[in-house]
Amino acid sequence: MDRNGWPDKVVIDKSGANRAGLDNMNIALILAGWYWLIEVLQVTYLNNRIEQDHRFIKKITRPMMGFKSFDAAQATLAGIEAAHMIRKGQLGDAGRSPFQVFADLAG
Repeated sequence: MDRNGWPDKVVIDKSGANRAGLDNMNIALILAGWYWLIEVLQVTYLNNRIEQDHRFIKKITRPMMGFKSFDAAQATLAGIEAAHMIRKGQLGDAGRSPFQVFADLAG
């Protein structure tokens, strides 16, 4: 929240602790004089959906022997996820080939 500010909407799984924490934040916002609250959406199987999307990335990283530093792991995983998003067409670049999208990102 320090970088992006207060969210308008938060999607969480069916965790009672997360819900209670967000409810307490909403109470604190009301007491501080804010007029809008954080909308809380609970999705029962949110974790399953996230894990299903990352199954491909796990499949690629499993044979790796490990990373020597956190920075190397972060850069490698970011690249793998970006390539996966390009392949799935999640970047909103309709009509362009995956190579063109990658070339623009790298350029």
